[in-house]
Amino acid sequence: MPSTVPTPPVSPPTPVTPPSGRLVLLRHGETEWSLSGRHTGRTDLPLTAHGEELAVAAGKLLEDYRFTLALCSPMQRTRRTAELAGLDPELDDDLLEWDYGAYEGLTTSQIRDGLGWDWTVFAHGVPAGQTPGETVEEVAARGSRVVRRVLPALADGDVVLVGHGHALRVLASVFLRQEPRMGAQLLLDAGSVCVLQYDREQPAIRVWNHGPRLPRSEQA
Repeated sequence: MPSTVPTPPVSPPTPVTPPSGRLVLLRHGETEWSLSGRHTGRTDLPLTAHGEELAVAAGKLLEDYRFTLALCSPMQRTRRTAELAGLDPELDDDLLEWDYGAYEGLTTSQIRDGLGWDWTVFAHGVPAGQTPGETVEEVAARGSRVVRRVLPALADGDVVLVGHGHALRVLASVFLRQEPRMGAQLLLDAGSVCVLQYDREQPAIRVWNHGPRLPRSEQA
């Protein structure tokens, strides 16, 4: 497994003047693996037909926004989501999903059956496989770089990030100046939209996990 030595929380700088713009997070639409709860890090899967519908619906939620900056993970599921939502983003590798290493393609139930105990990705990390895998602190470091990049743009208007479930949950925790593992408590469904912003000097959640309908159960 990657090193589990504790590291200090990764937090973005506190702006001298809190920006007035809103930070919008959009998780990609459904894929076959997200539907079945399989961990999907570096595997480049397309959206399902329902996933494309979710992306279009997300675009309708964003119709009144005028983004000064749009960033997107380079995977096809995020790029297609952005396209169907009417966005024209720049690609940013720091928005890639958690690298799940040897647990790529497995469900949490399969991993727990193999280990014999109640594993979670946020608490226990992943072993290396065909890819090295990442600790939650490494995912948070990428999220922090994204937040540092968008803070100046938030001073001029709204910003949208199109990404993946676990990585966006960690990024939100970083934006909120919380421990990265708080992301375990922020469920985020496929095709859902979140809005973060500053309430005076305090980073805050305006909207979380907003989709076209109430979410159905999904475990990853």
